[in-house]
Amino acid sequence: MNEPVPHAVPDDNRRQVLYWRLLARLFDPEEQAGLESVSLAVVEDIGLPPALLDPQTAVDSIVQRHPELEAEFDGLMTPEAEAADRDGGTATEAEAEAEADTGSGGRGARDRAAEVRRAALVSKVLLNVFSTGSGAVSAGQLSRWQGDAGWLERALGCRPGELRSGRGPASDGGLLPALGPELGAIEADLVRRMHLREVLADPALAARLTPSMSLIEQLLRDKNNLSGVALANAKALIRRFVDEVAEVLRTQVEKATVGELDRSVPPKRVFRNLDLDRTIWKNLTNYSPEEERLFVDRLYYRHTVRRTTPQRLVVVVDQSGSMVDSMVNCTILASIFAGLPKVDVHLIAYDTRAIDLTPWVHEPFEVLLRTKLGGGNDGPVAMAMARPKIAEPKNTALVWISDFYEFDRSQPLFEGIEEVHRSGVRFIPVGSVTSSGRQEVNPWFRERFKALGTPVISGHIGKLVHELKTFLT
Repeated sequence: MNEPVPHAVPDDNRRQVLYWRLLARLFDPEEQAGLESVSLAVVEDIGLPPALLDPQTAVDSIVQRHPELEAEFDGLMTPEAEAADRDGGTATEAEAEAEADTGSGGRGARDRAAEVRRAALVSKVLLNVFSTGSGAVSAGQLSRWQGDAGWLERALGCRPGELRSGRGPASDGGLLPALGPELGAIEADLVRRMHLREVLADPALAARLTPSMSLIEQLLRDKNNLSGVALANAKALIRRFVDEVAEVLRTQVEKATVGELDRSVPPKRVFRNLDLDRTIWKNLTNYSPEEERLFVDRLYYRHTVRRTTPQRLVVVVDQSGSMVDSMVNCTILASIFAGLPKVDVHLIAYDTRAIDLTPWVHEPFEVLLRTKLGGGNDGPVAMAMARPKIAEPKNTALVWISDFYEFDRSQPLFEGIEEVHRSGVRFIPVGSVTSSGRQEVNPWFRERFKALGTPVISGHIGKLVHELKTFLT
């Protein structure tokens, strides 16, 4: 039986062939000869490289060989791109109707052909990201997947890494908030399948790793089993990740100023504080129409001095195995707030024991090296360490980050929290501070915190940043 001639296959059918092939390969990695041969004919006929159909070829490699495709991958899966294919670019509605009535197929045919081309590019990105096979994973394979995931994020209108880190654009009920956690789960599975210790022991292989939350979690869990070159490479990866996350969080924190303007302090009379608009407005009565000049008899300056009352933040973080994402984010966030003027930050981590990490709060890298992930939860132990740090209740915020699944001591912990809250402390319970924004909280605690007037805030890091800035202003 002869294969269908590409030109004889309608565009709608061509697009269906490409998507049927994508689904077939996602659910069964084995090739289906018929779908593969027809898909190859379609791809070649529309002028795209056959490498698009090879799951082993990274998108980076294709773009390197065919740089003209980079612009097509960017924003490929955004609503705007879909609308452009569907509506015929800049064609007016009248033009589209006229072409449809005459059956010319001019612009409409080109649009259908563009949809076929788009289907081929979309299939490539999705197959490379979601078909990860099984068995051991090399450092090169992980690096390639991370690169392909970055292209998927670009296709969705994000910067590489945004969805996986949870810092990309969020749309209510849309695709992006749901996709980020799934990408993180795939990456975590790839990291688990990688022989990480052997990779870290080889500087050349370790250099190919891109730090991510999934990778950092494995490094933190395994750091006590590493030594020599492997340990040095692990520390370098952790530091790189810490620096990258800190840069993003620092920008979020610095977007809002701390403290209200203190108008009891006269403004400093320097040129950079000159309020030019107000000066002109206040002196308009001195304008001379004959001379066309404005005579200024008083200059006005902006107030820049702000009231900065010393504030104390006590951050308590559950470091049990399920909370690694929170541990990483919060140690970095605590270090940033500790760098603000007149903010006194204390950091406590706990599982069945509590450890005071305040001496290293300015160095999140050192904090993470001192944490021990795993074990159960014993909140009252952490509360016993936190209480002595509350010198002025009304001037203190207690941020408690946990899923609140306690080691059979739920009632004592809640009673301690309730007492602290009633003393005037600003209590901020956080379900977990994850990159994805996902959170799971013990329903028993959730209901009681809500009744206390301190509902658990969303698990996304941005919500905690907002809460802390609100406390400081």
